[in-house]
Amino acid sequence: MSAVRQALQAFRRAPLLGGLSIITIGLSLLIIGLFALSAHNVDQALTGVEERVEIVGYLVDEAGDERIAVVQREIESYPEVDEVRYVSKIEALRNASRDLPEFSDVFSDLEVNPLPASLELRLGEGYRDPDQVATVAARLESYDFIEEVRFGQEWVERIFALRRIAGGGAVVLGGAFAIVAILLIGTSVRMAILARSEEIGIMQNVGASEAYIQKPFLVEGLITGVLGGLAAFGLTWLVYSTVNERFVTLVWLPDVWIVSGIAAAGLLGMIAAGYAVRRELGGAYAY
Repeated sequence: MSAVRQALQAFRRAPLLGGLSIITIGLSLLIIGLFALSAHNVDQALTGVEERVEIVGYLVDEAGDERIAVVQREIESYPEVDEVRYVSKIEALRNASRDLPEFSDVFSDLEVNPLPASLELRLGEGYRDPDQVATVAARLESYDFIEEVRFGQEWVERIFALRRIAGGGAVVLGGAFAIVAILLIGTSVRMAILARSEEIGIMQNVGASEAYIQKPFLVEGLITGVLGGLAAFGLTWLVYSTVNERFVTLVWLPDVWIVSGIAAAGLLGMIAAGYAVRRELGGAYAY
């Protein structure tokens, strides 16, 4: 508890320095928060697109209803398949008339329905990557009454390429922003050490151990990091609310991300403080 009291006393002795450190750290962590918000919304958008990935198998006209029903139940048992929907020739024509109103007169004048019936397969979560989609499409195409199978292979591959790029960018940029935050926290702690150099020198002269001297600074780094994380959370929420109300609808960050982010900010504060203390101490201020 003495380390906590000393850390709080340091804030009271130099509130301007402590406040400036918290603001600086909050602004640096705000960059991480905005990046996380952007990455999360990109991921949600890609997930929404992935959920619409489906495989369509067009049936020959000679396929009987009973046979189609049996095969439909068989396909539904595939572990990759979440849902199988049968679209009759009549429903296909109705959908085409609805989706292409400019050709509604043409469709209504047809004496024979030229559109085939089909089976539409929606894949389950975790089975929407290009390889899995292609495998299921090949299995569907193996049925002799399936005339053609379509699933937009290039489109599926582009979706997962975007996801890989977004994931890689998140790791690189997130790591870079975290390093910047550590440097800023370390700088603020070093400033606190320099401001208390005489006090530290006296403590070293009376035989205080390095662990005893370092502990308040570690606690100070923890508190500064947590407060900076809370400030960043508030600023991120402000930006989110403004953009969400005036420009485009966004998805807010998951609660676990927020809690983890604030905890990580405190941990970064301790790491940066420990690095700064080890660098500045070691007899540098001994008299």
